[in-house]
Amino acid sequence: MKRQYLSHFYSATTLLALLSLLIFSCSKPNSPEKAPNILLIVADDLAYADLGSFGGDIETPSLDQLAKEGIRFSQYHTAPFCAVTRAMMLSGNYNHVAGMGSQDLVTGVPGYEGHLSERIIPIPELLQQAGYHTYTVGKWHLGLRPEDNPHRKGFEKSFVTLEGGANHYSSRGIFPDAPESPYTENGQKANWPEGAYSTDFYTDKLISYIESNREDKQPFFAFAAYTSPHWPLQVDEKYWEKYEGRYDEGYEVLRKKRLESLKKAGIIPSNASLPDLHPIVTPWDSLSPEEQQKEARKMELYAGMVDNLDFNVGRLVSYLKEKGLYENTLIVFVSDNGAAAEDFYYSSYFGPFLQENYTDTYEEMGQENSFISYGPQWAEAGTSPYRYFKGYTTEGGMIAPMIIAGSHVLQTNQIVDQFVTVMDLAPTFYQLADLEYPADWKGKEVKPLAGKSLLPILQEGKNEIHDSTYVFALEHRGRIMLRKGKWKLLNITAPYSEENFELYDLSVSLDEQNNVKERYPEKYEELLQEWNTYSKSVGVRTPTPRLGEGLKD
Repeated sequence: MKRQYLSHFYSATTLLALLSLLIFSCSKPNSPEKAPNILLIVADDLAYADLGSFGGDIETPSLDQLAKEGIRFSQYHTAPFCAVTRAMMLSGNYNHVAGMGSQDLVTGVPGYEGHLSERIIPIPELLQQAGYHTYTVGKWHLGLRPEDNPHRKGFEKSFVTLEGGANHYSSRGIFPDAPESPYTENGQKANWPEGAYSTDFYTDKLISYIESNREDKQPFFAFAAYTSPHWPLQVDEKYWEKYEGRYDEGYEVLRKKRLESLKKAGIIPSNASLPDLHPIVTPWDSLSPEEQQKEARKMELYAGMVDNLDFNVGRLVSYLKEKGLYENTLIVFVSDNGAAAEDFYYSSYFGPFLQENYTDTYEEMGQENSFISYGPQWAEAGTSPYRYFKGYTTEGGMIAPMIIAGSHVLQTNQIVDQFVTVMDLAPTFYQLADLEYPADWKGKEVKPLAGKSLLPILQEGKNEIHDSTYVFALEHRGRIMLRKGKWKLLNITAPYSEENFELYDLSVSLDEQNNVKERYPEKYEELLQEWNTYSKSVGVRTPTPRLGEGLKD
């Protein structure tokens, strides 16, 4: 009798346990065992034409392997500046909606808060609802207040520099208002480890974060926001010495070579041509031998930084494979904008501080005490075949490389030439996590997502997610663009005035050299109306600060 009673007791207990387990598993959008990990890797100011898999000349074997295992996107569009892209990336929405209407301009005007707004939900906050661990390392650049810190925006663990750039070897500041670069770990002030190199250290830190919770089997969202190859150009000699002499022919020759190598790689159309150089670029042949030597070294250092970045991406991938995590991890690699043309060492505002605290002598280039940028001349080669570079709403300022590989990518070694944007990443991650984007958050209404999931491309091989009626637009410091299908509305002229708007048909040419505003007046009026509708809906304010005036990257 006692044995029979115990038998019934254990059966009931087992049944209750099973029911509890079933209820618990159904209460989560995705069970931790099935939800994919997400690794988002962002390079800072990496140019479109750098990577080997895109036809570039820099050695990037780790990223090239990722490209073979996944998809390269040749028409991935960002914002023209770092912080603006990051706001759009982490929100899945337009920069004004996300609070970053102008980089580093902090105001009380909606759209220009200078930090993530309450009109959006940051990716890590929502992913936490699906049981994700959330980690970030590297560059934050989305607000300096304690309440803007990644620790308060959904990141469980973080080690970041709060500014738009930093010395790669020390906490020595690079901006006059921050003589010592501010770092935080998990929201608390942190010190930079003496002698550590940025990309190496951030990789170590991110791996340690993932490893700290690996045994609990919960999925993770890891955001590797590297500060490389952002200026100042600093890297150990072992990474740049292999490129010594490679760029002695100059930036104009490299630009032409990359035009052809990108064609050969299938990244750009075979009929693509080079636009006119920006007028501030000094012809290579007009430089003295000493000036040419120094210019070539700039590009060698930049290539060495990209080389080191690729090495560390390889370290992340190797770690995932060694720990059995790779098979269930979606890996997204992107850059945040076009190639960087700034050279603050000689600017009227930044120059005095930098010249007092750094050197630009040839003998010390690349070291901790050296401040070097590669300027508009090499940036033009980096954005080949597109017009101009970072800071502009031209294609050269807003087009960047993107590679997606790993879990849930069923297409391999493919090139997708359909138009996609940085705002498409958040919807992709949410669909993977089986999450619905809510209409309100923490008691406040939020704007709906402006992007679309990339999964139809990644899994089904579809050619596009945005049809010819989709509108993508952006304003920053008076420079504007609006894209609708093959048509692009553009203004890069100051002061801001609608009479300066231009119209381009990008199906004919990608170089934005032939303004067809007069030829297609009806199409121009159509896009102008789209612009007016968009600018009112997101709260664009004009006039804005004069283009590039006194603002940091």
